[in-house]
Amino acid sequence: MRDLLNKIKKEKILISDGAWGTFLQQKGLLPGECPEEWNISHYQDVFDIAKSYIDAGSDIIESNSFGASRIKLAHYGLEREAFTINRIAVEISRKAAGEDKFVIASMGPTGKIPMMEEIPTADFYNAFKEQAIAFSEGGADAVCIETMADPQEAIIAIKAVKENTPLTCICTFTFDRTASGEYRTIMGTSPEIAGENAVKAGADIIGTNCGNGIEGMVEIVHIFRNIFPEIPILVHSNAGVPIHNGSETIFPESPDFMAEKVVHLADAGANIIGGCCGTTPEHIKAMKMALIKNNRIKG
Repeated sequence: MRDLLNKIKKEKILISDGAWGTFLQQKGLLPGECPEEWNISHYQDVFDIAKSYIDAGSDIIESNSFGASRIKLAHYGLEREAFTINRIAVEISRKAAGEDKFVIASMGPTGKIPMMEEIPTADFYNAFKEQAIAFSEGGADAVCIETMADPQEAIIAIKAVKENTPLTCICTFTFDRTASGEYRTIMGTSPEIAGENAVKAGADIIGTNCGNGIEGMVEIVHIFRNIFPEIPILVHSNAGVPIHNGSETIFPESPDFMAEKVVHLADAGANIIGGCCGTTPEHIKAMKMALIKNNRIKG
């Protein structure tokens, strides 16, 4: 297992990957299909996505496992395949990454809310534990608990990772700007509270993904960095706020636009920079080249 925290300490800024869901759709994923099942039925397509980000210059890639908890997979009748789907997801990314790049396994929310008591708290923990162990066996270096809105669910996931694996634990939240100009999750949680809860639970890296274009992420990173001067911060921004045009969803931020703004993200204190919805290998390549050109990372 590669030491991600030590690499960040040495390099300061690492480049992550971009969107997976929109990429899968381009390859033929149909509405209502399970994206994570493609790890089994469309192995090569998933590998091609991972490899395209490595070829674009990513130091880190995620895995096609965002919705692969047994709780989410039950919607497709695939809950019994959860361990296998998660392990293969990481194995695919590890094959693409080789030995010198990092794999951070994607762990998304379950779609259930702990405080609503829809399912027992132990079910959340056991689902995340199953994923975490599968990630470790598949060859991951870290887990990215991402797109979180509920601090309670995030805390359960962090503990499941830290108590059952040696993997570096990342936790990111999705924030939207309120009418008053503040950033909050859909549960009403501020970056300050979200970050504090994640760190207390044991997260090694905190951050934010989805929900905002790159300019909004700069503001959120400033908030995190002011509170946590030493903890590494990960940012995966959308290629802008999506525009819905009939059945088509358009992400307006071009690779050149994100490249123009990425230096501000680095200077705000981000240590891992990548993309979320709408971003492509071209976005990742453009951002990396901009950081090299402006002497924020080495070429």
